Amino acid sequence: MLAEQHWSESEQQHCFRLTPQEETRLLQQYGYLVKRAAAHLRSMLGSAVDKDDLQQIGLIGLLSAIRRYGRQTDEQFESYAFKRVRGAMLDEFRKLDWRPRLLRQQAHQLRDACRELQRQLGRPVTDEELCQHLQISLEDLLELQYVAQAEAMESLDQLLSGQAEEQLGSSNLSALELKLSLEKVMASLPERSKLLLHLYYTYELNMKEIALVLNLTESRVCQLHRQSVELVSKKLAQW
Repeated sequence: MLAEQHWSESEQQHCFRLTPQEETRLLQQYGYLVKRAAAHLRSMLGSAVDKDDLQQIGLIGLLSAIRRYGRQTDEQFESYAFKRVRGAMLDEFRKLDWRPRLLRQQAHQLRDACRELQRQLGRPVTDEELCQHLQISLEDLLELQYVAQAEAMESLDQLLSGQAEEQLGSSNLSALELKLSLEKVMASLPERSKLLLHLYYTYELNMKEIALVLNLTESRVCQLHRQSVELVSKKLAQW
């Protein structure tokens, strides 16, 4: 069976028992969640990630969800499984330096160029202006926007993880306190930032889908999402 070696004996003992045939049927039934999670996480994983590897990791996460759900699948299983699949992908690729150093440097140059052009023009910069300034194509611009966005998301994740670990050592209410802090930060954000983050994290839309909803380019949505995440990180760190 797929990825059987990834499960310890103690973990398997606590998993919901299904026959191999039932597991295979459920993997096929909910396999679409793997593609959905991959599309949702393009901003974290980038287009350079091998699709076959990503699918394999997602299937391992789905198998984990099926085994650990504890009961027959129902209407709540999809949400549970999606989070497990997404988490499996993130856990695996956070271990890898899959973004080349040159690409990260170019993403930093993109942020600097965007700030400089906005300062000069006194307005948001268009994709075409950024491409002309950096002498890159629209496809390259989108890739750099995703890299810059991924770094902002990883920084926020590290901040949240660090705060959770710190609070766990001093209070049994750490999870609640962190949740309340996030709610306060979200409430203080500009309406567009709140909407964008809500579409991404609550409705689990990817950047291309959000661009259609907001009638913006995918590159612009990536830029706005990165700025929103950086704003959340800044406010959360201050609080």
